[in-house]
Amino acid sequence: MSQRNASNTTLGDFLRACRARVNPGDVGLQDDGRHRRVPGLRREELAQLANVSVDYVVRLEQGRTVHVSTAVLESLARALRLRPDERAYLLRVAAAGAAPLASAPGRIRPQTQALLDGLQEYPALLLSHRLDVLGWNALGAALLTDFSAVPEPQRNLVRMAFLDPAFRELYVDWRTVARECVAYLRMGTARDPQDPRLGALVKELADADADFRRWWSDHRVRTRAAGEKTFRHPVAGTMTLDFQSLVVGDDPDQTVFVYTAQPGTPAHEALRFLATWSASPAAARP
Repeated sequence: MSQRNASNTTLGDFLRACRARVNPGDVGLQDDGRHRRVPGLRREELAQLANVSVDYVVRLEQGRTVHVSTAVLESLARALRLRPDERAYLLRVAAAGAAPLASAPGRIRPQTQALLDGLQEYPALLLSHRLDVLGWNALGAALLTDFSAVPEPQRNLVRMAFLDPAFRELYVDWRTVARECVAYLRMGTARDPQDPRLGALVKELADADADFRRWWSDHRVRTRAAGEKTFRHPVAGTMTLDFQSLVVGDDPDQTVFVYTAQPGTPAHEALRFLATWSASPAAARP
C-alpha cells in the first residue's frame, strides 16, 4: 500500500470512528423515528452538519479522496465536535496523504542527553512519536526500569506497558495508562501512517493482547501534553507524579517527557528518596 493510500485509509477510519461517537441530540439533530442500526451520526447527518455532500463523506470514509481542503477538514472537525488534539490529528493525517513526511533518524543529540542528565531531581525520558525510549536520565531509569538492560528494539513504552509484567505492575491504574498509551501511539501515526516500525509494533501488540486490539480499533487519539500518573514503586512506594512533554528544538519527532512533584509533598519526598537510593552502589533496579 502506498503512503498516500495508507493515509487516506487512516483518515477514513478515523472519521467513521468519530462519527460513531457523536450523539445526534448533542449536535441539535431531532430524532426522526428511524431505527439506527449503528450508534452515532448517519453519513447524511454528518454531511448536513459539515455542509458537504453525502457522496463526499462516503468517498472520504472509503479512502477515495486524496486532496481534502483545510476548510472541509475544519468543517468536519466542528461537526464532529473534535477536541483540539483530535482536530490536529485529522489535519495531520490529511496532510500526510498529500505529501509524505520525512522520518527522523531517532538518535539523541549530546546536548539533549546533557539536558536529561541535568534534571537530577526529576525522572526524564526522550521519546519518539512511536514512544520509543531514545534517552533517559538516572532517575528515569530508577523510577521505571533500567532501559540499558532492555534490547533497543524492545525499548518502547507502549510495548513494555502491555508485554512486560513488571513494567505493568508499576502503574496503580494500568488500564487508564494503557489506554492513554494507545491513544498517544495512534496520534503518532499522523506523522507517518506508513512508518514500517510503527506498523510492526502495532501488529505485534495486536497479535499479543486483546485489550490493545480493542482500544486500537477505537481510533481515539491524545497528545502527550501534561497530566499525572500514580506509580506503585517497589522501593519508593506509591507516588502520584505530574508529567509534561516538551518538543526538542526543531525536531517534532522527539519530546522530552519529565515527571515532577510539588516540593513538600509526599511524592516529592519519595522522588528524593529514590534519587538517593539509585545513587547507592548496592541499588537494584525495579
